Amino acid sequence: MNNPQLNKHGELQHLLSTEGLPSRILYDILDRASAFVDEAGHGEIKKVPLLHGKSIFNIFFENSTRTRTTFEIAAKRLSADVVNLNIGSSSSSKGETLLDTVDNLCAMHADMFVVRHAQSGAAHLIAKHVAPEIHVINAGDGRHAHPTQALLDMFTIRHYKKEFHNLRVAIVGDIIHSRVARSQIHALTTLGVPEVRVIAPKTLLPSHVEQLGVRVFHNMEEGLRDVDVVLMLRLQNERMQGAALPSAQEYFKNYGLTQEKLSLAKEDAIVMHPGPMNRGIEIDSSVADGAQSVILPQVTFGIAVRMAVMRLLAGDK
Repeated sequence: MNNPQLNKHGELQHLLSTEGLPSRILYDILDRASAFVDEAGHGEIKKVPLLHGKSIFNIFFENSTRTRTTFEIAAKRLSADVVNLNIGSSSSSKGETLLDTVDNLCAMHADMFVVRHAQSGAAHLIAKHVAPEIHVINAGDGRHAHPTQALLDMFTIRHYKKEFHNLRVAIVGDIIHSRVARSQIHALTTLGVPEVRVIAPKTLLPSHVEQLGVRVFHNMEEGLRDVDVVLMLRLQNERMQGAALPSAQEYFKNYGLTQEKLSLAKEDAIVMHPGPMNRGIEIDSSVADGAQSVILPQVTFGIAVRMAVMRLLAGDK
């Protein structure tokens, strides 16, 4: 079956999802990102002229300060020209279709689109529509995928744990509404993590989630025991319908990450979160700001990973 993300030579043409991507491409992105991180300079990201003259359009139909900003910084560190499209005041709010908007931007000589949209499949639709020389990066579509977030999570894990093949990783929280969780699971299993756990109440788990190759836990204490990495998720309140949760306080009691619960994981376990965090609901501040938290380095590494993806797509292969 053809993968719409790859060209006829098996090279990355678009980044739409971590699902179906071979491990060689995931490792290529992680390795390229490493080259942008100045390890001797406390993790600072170098500026390079690799995409000078390229035009990258950030088109965000959903708000996201962190993702949009890191994509913008990444493109500028590569010396690309960046255009941030304000969808709220654009023609799309006046009835212009998504593809009409894209066609007009293509006429402005866009080389790459970074797309965030509330509808699953929006980035795939654009990728099928544009000319072969134009590349599309999915910056989050509905509940479907958020591949660069998963890749920066993989980079962070490898940075602190060195290898994937001997890890036990737990993903905790609102799995059913999370495009991040889906992308994390596909990336972790492709990179050879032997045990991926998901920890959540039944109301926040997709049906048949075990088919993705994960172990399911409803009890957080059991699920965290002896894990190397804890990936917390944001509660997607804006996507919930009905009473998925009894109360925020009850959720924190059972599924919020505290120092006491974290003590069940390995002593050198790291704690991650894609942000923005709901402190006191998903995670206690003492953990978020504690010695095992690598939440802020995740953000910095995200710039390098997004640079690597853009370079791979728009630069040499």
